[in-house]
Amino acid sequence: MKNFVFILLLGLSLHVGPSISTFTSSDDAPLYDYSASTECKSTPEAPLYNGGIIKNQALETPINSTAFVLNNLTGDTIYSFSGWIKITGAASSLIKATLTTDNVIFNCTGTNSDGQQINVSISSASLQPFTNEQWNNIQQNTINTERKRTATLHVSDVNGNSLHGAKVVVEQVSRDFPLGSAISEGILGNLPYQKWFVDRFNAAVFENELKWNSTEPQRGQINYTIPDQMLQFLHSKNIHTIRGHNILWESHNVIPAWAKNLTTSELNISVRSRIHSLLNRYKNQFVHWDVDNEMLPWDFFKQRLGPNASLEFFRTAQRLDPLATMFMNEFNVLENCNLDCAVDNYVERLKWLREGGVTMAGIGLQAHFFVPNPALIRGVLDKLATLKLPIWLTELDISKKLDPQTQAKYLEVALREAFSHPSVDGIMMWTALHPNGDGCYRMCLTDYNFKNLPTGDVVDSLLKEWQTGVVEGETDGHGIFNFSGFLGEYKVTITYKNRTTNSTLYLSRGHETKHLNIHL
Repeated sequence: MKNFVFILLLGLSLHVGPSISTFTSSDDAPLYDYSASTECKSTPEAPLYNGGIIKNQALETPINSTAFVLNNLTGDTIYSFSGWIKITGAASSLIKATLTTDNVIFNCTGTNSDGQQINVSISSASLQPFTNEQWNNIQQNTINTERKRTATLHVSDVNGNSLHGAKVVVEQVSRDFPLGSAISEGILGNLPYQKWFVDRFNAAVFENELKWNSTEPQRGQINYTIPDQMLQFLHSKNIHTIRGHNILWESHNVIPAWAKNLTTSELNISVRSRIHSLLNRYKNQFVHWDVDNEMLPWDFFKQRLGPNASLEFFRTAQRLDPLATMFMNEFNVLENCNLDCAVDNYVERLKWLREGGVTMAGIGLQAHFFVPNPALIRGVLDKLATLKLPIWLTELDISKKLDPQTQAKYLEVALREAFSHPSVDGIMMWTALHPNGDGCYRMCLTDYNFKNLPTGDVVDSLLKEWQTGVVEGETDGHGIFNFSGFLGEYKVTITYKNRTTNSTLYLSRGHETKHLNIHL
């Protein structure tokens, strides 16, 4: 049976160096190279995996932001391919792709910037095969190196003498990696919903309650009562990693009805009022702002207020709330890569923001999957990582058209691929429950009685897997105790004879061993 495999183009005219990192699961396993490039050069560098050259047969025809679809036979082996693609006769750019196939036919076509179909030939191509087991082992190896850290405890008495045989108990009390979910207004006053959420998550985002058409349904009638209450609830539970979603939204379908027919001058005044009202009220309350949601596919404000409208939104928001990170938030970037490959458009727009003076930018990837492709996810993340900006999966879910078990299986695939990528800083699932019977946008984690669905079981299983359990032992002859734990805060209890002391240890990201001196 034939299917389609997507080749991810990794190259636009951004003068940003590659992100270079290589991981392998054992001495005899193949390497995975996380490096990528967003820079076009006149002379290509050596390709990854000893790859070859991909050339446009008609060199005078430029290839711009093109994804190539290859026909292949279904298989269970993952291949990581890389080579170079000829952008014009004078420029080359790295192409990196991962394919799940046994047999690939390297006869493919693409479209140029004018939408014309062109033939592409591949010569001296190099495929690096990974079995599914090797692919998963590389994930785990990356988790062990990027999401965990080794710690050494040095236990001594007050005179500095090492204590041999001291009992050590180490318990993780908080996680460093933000993994959370959207919540709805329905969580207010709903104690079972609140308990279920707080028992699991350390980060949150409001589903609809902060959006313009929710807080100002009529012109000039602004009401922040519900988001105020939701924010207060989260703070009362010591959840302070909260995303601000969203300030504005480019889609014509979600603009407040009253704003659609305003004159240009009136709309400009209303937009400025929206930004100032929201950010003056919630300054320092949200770690991120989705400033102008879905800028790539939609352009309501661009059409009405001019080509630099969204840039001004970002600059104003950054000025009003300078400690928050100003995010783009886009769909169809991780989900798929069609002939108008969104990742390239994303890179271009981020470049535009940077050149316009936006220094606190972030990369939001909505991740509304039908069937997640781990190879595509990793390749896109590799490319975006070259920009050295925060990367979050902001609205992760799986299509409700799938049965519950398949939905759960694909959720685990997406979560593992995202958590294991060294450049992902956080994950939000788009699983806000509406207890009044409206369910969830596409994917719920529980039923209305807050009993886990299969997707909820996956989340609970991974949360347990990605948290250090209680570690117990004794110091050695040098008064030393070593352990490896997931990043976050730990309570350390040391007992020696009739003396006990408690200490706090925080494992932050880093590849060096963390040392802690403890005196009894």
